[in-house]
Order: sequence, then structure tokens, then C-alpha cells
Amino acid sequence: MALSSTPPDLKKFVVDEGHGVKGVSELNLKILPELFIQPVERRLDMSKVLQDELIQVIDISDSEDPQVIKSVCDAAEKLGFFQIVNHGVPLSIIESVKEATHKFFGLSSKEKKKYLSQNTPSKTIRYLTSFSPEVDKAYEWKDQLSCFYVSDEETLKFWPSVCKHEALEYLKTCDSVIKKLIKILITGLGIPNLNDTYESLFMGSKRINLNYYPVCSNPELSIGVGGHSDASTLTVLLQDQIGGLYVRKQDSDCWIHVPPVKESLTINIGDAFQIMSNGRYKSVEHIVVANAHENRISVPIFVNPRPSDVIGPLPEVMNSGEKALYKQVLYSDYVKHFLRKSTDGKGTIDFAMI
Repeated sequence: MALSSTPPDLKKFVVDEGHGVKGVSELNLKILPELFIQPVERRLDMSKVLQDELIQVIDISDSEDPQVIKSVCDAAEKLGFFQIVNHGVPLSIIESVKEATHKFFGLSSKEKKKYLSQNTPSKTIRYLTSFSPEVDKAYEWKDQLSCFYVSDEETLKFWPSVCKHEALEYLKTCDSVIKKLIKILITGLGIPNLNDTYESLFMGSKRINLNYYPVCSNPELSIGVGGHSDASTLTVLLQDQIGGLYVRKQDSDCWIHVPPVKESLTINIGDAFQIMSNGRYKSVEHIVVANAHENRISVPIFVNPRPSDVIGPLPEVMNSGEKALYKQVLYSDYVKHFLRKSTDGKGTIDFAMI
């Protein structure tokens, strides 16, 4: 039976007891609890949304077509976000992982609680609310299951049974499109081939998140995810048909909506690629709004260097004699810096700047 009032210890209810924001949403409170009310400067000002600007949709069925290569590289330089269609990931696999995401978040709090950081059977998998509940002053309106891929064996042993097969199949099926995109993007940097060394550097580790944004009573006071850029090489995002993702237009305080496009995947450049391309490709701040009408899900795959890799501007990029904008940094140090604070726009990249 749903409660009619806010639990006395809301943080405990949300985080320690595993109810998450889904549990708060299901209380049907008329007023959003203070824990989730964001400062005005962290909310999205909808008057700053550019209604006439669109995110480019690119058909990548022929990834060797010079026009396709140019479109992808231009989008990576100018906005850092684009959507792809005819990518080769079957619709059945896309629908299966979306359904599995709903199934996981449909579990009881007792079941989801098994994957909280203090209970999880493996350090590679964690269920949590907000971005970093240990440090967030106001919680973001999102629950997530974050899964770092180590091996098929570990996945099948430790990931939740309601979603492990679907998440693994989706992750592995996306490998070919990820490799295709990285080949295109390095071509734009003057690197002719994706050799084993660079394949490992660009896509040596992967993380898949299942994200859940439940209905919010006062969405204008909250945010689904605060403004941030990703720490990844690139991110492959599967979103449902509800929408709510916005991208900051470069060098402005305006935002562009990333509308759901049927059977598409949304791609964005991460900080690691911005660093390795010496700023040619742009990782861009993005934000997710809460909504009052429908529960929203998304499934991002974060394609990363390995934690032990040192990243910095690539030699091929520096051949022309341009000045390095970024220093060499251990990738695990960069990610630790990213995770130890609340979302803060493009603030993480400063860690690597010279």
C-alpha cells in the first residue's frame, strides 16, 4: 500500500532501503520533497531551448562512403552529438533490452537492494539513485543499474537474472557499430587503421547502464541528470520514445532537444576522445529533465579506455605541430575525479588541461 506522506528518513528510504526515486514517485506525493529540489542554476531553463535546431540523423549503412565519414566527423567536431540509423543492431534486441530495463526496475526494493554498493555480489555492478548519492546535495531524479563488463562468465554469474542476458546480448551486438564509428572518427584524425593498440585504447573497456526516470510530481523543480559531459571515448545511447535529453550548443547558454527517432541510436563524444583528439572532437554538456506524465528509461553504453591506460593527445594529431591542450593522464584517475563530485557541466575536463 502506498504511503501518503514522506518517510521520516527519506535518504534512508531512497538509498539504504533500495526504494530509489521510483519508490518516492509511487508515494504519489503532491509536493516534491526538498531532497530532490535543485537550485535554480542546475535546472534547465526551457526558454533557452532552441526550437528550430535539430540533431543530425546519419545513415551509416555504408560506413566507407566519404559523405558518411564527413558527416560523422563534422558532427563530432561541431556539436559532439548525432543520431545514427541503419546501424545494424536488430530491433528485436533493442526492444528486449528496453523490456529488461523495465523488468529490473519493476523488482521489489528487497531484490534491487541486493545490488547496492554495500551488498553487491561484485564491484562491477551497482544499483544507485542520483549521480553520486554520497556527495549530491540535491538528488537527481534517476535510479540506475551500472554494470562494468569484465567477461561473459562474470556477467552471467553476477548481473541480475531479469536483465543479464538481454543487456549482454545488446552490449555485444553493439560492438560492431562501435568499432565502425571509431574507425570513421580516427580517419578524420588522419589515422588510417584501427590497429590492436588503438582498438584497446579507444574501446578497451565498456560499461552499460540501465536508467529509470519515474514520473515526477514537480518536474520543473528537479532534474533527471544534471548537466555534465561523459568521461568516455564515446557513448552509445538507446532512449525510449518519451524524450527529455537536451544538449548544450557549443559556446552558448542555449540547449537543443535530442528527440527520440525510431530505431536510432544517439552517439556522443566523451571527454577521453576530446583529450585524445586534442580538442578537435567535442564532448558536450547534456542534461535530462524529469517529467510528470510517463516513466522514462534509457540504456547508455559507455565505451572507454582501460582504467590502466594513459590518455593524452595522440601523436598523429600532433604531427602538424599544434600545441597540446591536455596533459597525459591515467584514465582511472580521470574517472575517479569524475565520480567523486556531483555533475558540474564540463568541469571534469579541467583535470586534464595543461
